[in-house]
Amino acid sequence: MELYKDILIRLLENEHIKITFENLDINFSQVFELECYKALNEIKTIVSNDGLDDTECFQRIEEIICLFEKMGIECGNRHDFG
Repeated sequence: MELYKDILIRLLENEHIKITFENLDINFSQVFELECYKALNEIKTIVSNDGLDDTECFQRIEEIICLFEKMGIECGNRHDFG
């Protein structure tokens, strides 16, 4: 099946697709800005936690990775410590 998938991807990779939602009224710029602000605020809270010593830095990074994953942003397998 993998070969079929590769062939299909190659056939379709240069095709143009147009998807419309007739009743959707969203300002994507504002949505992205709000989500980015919320993420940055949470990251700032995580790294500003002076209650942790430097040996717990790993935990800070893990919290940030988990935040990205919660938002649907993949960080690659390198950070998959769970």
